[in-house]
Amino acid sequence: MSLEPCSHFGKTPPCADLISKHQIKNVVIGCIDSFSEVSGRGIKKLKDAGCTVTVGVLEEDCLKLNKRFFTFHNKKRPYIILKWAETKDGYIAPENNTKINWITNLYSRQLVHKLRAEEQAILVGTNTAITDNPKLNCRDWYGTNPIRIVLDKHLRIPKNSNIFNQNIKTIIITETEYSNDGNTIYEYINFSNNIALQICTVLHNHQIQSVIIEGGSQTLQTFINENLWDEAMVFTGASVFKSGIKSPCFKGQLITSTRVKEDQISLYKND
Repeated sequence: MSLEPCSHFGKTPPCADLISKHQIKNVVIGCIDSFSEVSGRGIKKLKDAGCTVTVGVLEEDCLKLNKRFFTFHNKKRPYIILKWAETKDGYIAPENNTKINWITNLYSRQLVHKLRAEEQAILVGTNTAITDNPKLNCRDWYGTNPIRIVLDKHLRIPKNSNIFNQNIKTIIITETEYSNDGNTIYEYINFSNNIALQICTVLHNHQIQSVIIEGGSQTLQTFINENLWDEAMVFTGASVFKSGIKSPCFKGQLITSTRVKEDQISLYKND
């Protein structure tokens, strides 16, 4: 197993008890669970029951596999993935919210929807919600739609927007008092400072272990400036704008770079 079996009652009974009950003699564990409720107790319970326990097999791979879980419990926030598409000359959008064709190709957009299906939530800012009227679902890939998180300080987003269609749980983060409405939940923060940190607290309280920050530029830069991100996935298309809204400015370690036809997809890790 990739992670130490739990030893406490949570949403399910202890895994260590189930293993002991079925008298499994040899147990191989990838990495120890650093969550305070476990943290070696599961291994001790197995050994006390007579199991032979081997720990640390493919440990780095197992830590990577469980990165969302560890970030949530150790840092008290979700695992944060920044994602944006930019032109070849480094622009994320044209000036004055001018409507344009897609920056990236069909296959890159399908990969974005695959990413959405793999993470628990997706977040956008007010301007993106108003300008693009996004659905924020994974309609181009089979999987579970992420929880929608939308920043709207003064509740400017029209009520007929796609995010209010009640199809998906949606959390509106605002500074304006408003009552919950069905599948739409309103959460209050102070937008004067530490916005990203407050958002992380809200998402942690909702038990959200991972989130994609999908725009716009100001929202992405807020998380970068507060150094609250783990990965950045940058889709660079072949188009050129010559002017417009510049892509976020950040520093990260390049992990992989993949070409999808004319698009370049680069994955960075926060140093």
